[in-house]
Amino acid sequence: MATALLFSGQGAQKVGMGKSLYEHSQVAKELYDTANEVLEYDFTQLCFEGPQEELTKTNVCQPALYVHGLACYTLWKESRSNEAPVAALGLSLGELTALTAAKVIEFEVGLKIVAERGRLMQSACERTNGSMASVLGGTREEVQSLADEFDVDMANLNCPGQIVISGDADRIASAVEAGKSRGFKRVLPLSVAGAYHSRLMEPARIAFESFLADVCFRAPEIPVFSNVDAQATNDPELIKGKLVKQVVSPVLWEDCMLSANSAASVDIFAECGMGGILKGLAKRIDRNIKVDSFQEFSDFEVS
Repeated sequence: MATALLFSGQGAQKVGMGKSLYEHSQVAKELYDTANEVLEYDFTQLCFEGPQEELTKTNVCQPALYVHGLACYTLWKESRSNEAPVAALGLSLGELTALTAAKVIEFEVGLKIVAERGRLMQSACERTNGSMASVLGGTREEVQSLADEFDVDMANLNCPGQIVISGDADRIASAVEAGKSRGFKRVLPLSVAGAYHSRLMEPARIAFESFLADVCFRAPEIPVFSNVDAQATNDPELIKGKLVKQVVSPVLWEDCMLSANSAASVDIFAECGMGGILKGLAKRIDRNIKVDSFQEFSDFEVS
């Protein structure tokens, strides 16, 4: 069976994530213990006990999702020793998790990259007055028109009828108000710390590019589909460049799913992450796409 891996992005975090993996799996425990050492704070306590407000901070939740995703993937491999993934993709931050699973970078290197990415994005949030809103029921062209009118950016193209816009908080508020009369099903402001995947993240992009300059990337062992263009490449420098561009570019998640499903001839996707969020999006992208979700230790029991 051809299985592709899915890794969660920011917003999927939840207090308690990874605890059952840590308590029942030695390999998962080793990943979390290593993360404690690399990050130099009690990472496991924040993941397992919270508080939620702290776990939700960009510089905390990104490492939390990265480690949890790879712990889930490790257990998936253990429980399905006769299977090997044919592709990987991740939503925003999850793309780094996918690249680690594909052996482009080692776990500890990836964790340091994720931690710095989260820190830089948190800093950009604090230096700007950004916000985001979810536009439900519109086409890409209609949402782009709304974004252009209020000088904000499309940030996430998650699935048909669900697109997120991002930018200056006052402009997003105006777009939300105007959107109520534009024929969209709903336009909802999101509770986020800043304007992710927009031009307001440019300071983070510049600093992230500098940080990655001397980091060694390898060619992936399996295709990893980029959020920037929904394409896979074997060129380590192109992969690095797309990761940098992703910070200020829209996440083409719907396109990524369709590209992976077609190019890799996927039978089923394995979602390694919290809440089954990506499984829900997959159903709206193509009802024929099959997804199994894995987040707790009990999910890896093979009948």
